[in-house]
Amino acid sequence: MKSRNAFTSTEGMPKIGFQSDIEEEEEEKNSRPSPAEIRKRAFEIHIERGGIHGCDLDDWLQAERELQEKYRNSEKGAKKN
Repeated sequence: MKSRNAFTSTEGMPKIGFQSDIEEEEEEKNSRPSPAEIRKRAFEIHIERGGIHGCDLDDWLQAERELQEKYRNSEKGAKKN
């Protein structure tokens, strides 16, 4: 039987959910890049490109794709072990 727990969401509002739902949500958060990671990689891409302005969205999207792929690959490796 699933146990019910109250927990606080990232928005600060209390949420009621089943324990397995809470664990799945936490696992999902850990399986994708954070905005801070994406921002850092996007800045690195910006610098690698020579610091040319006007491509911030392209840099962000490229960083997001790269990091999502990295997380997918590391998740696949963890599941094999």
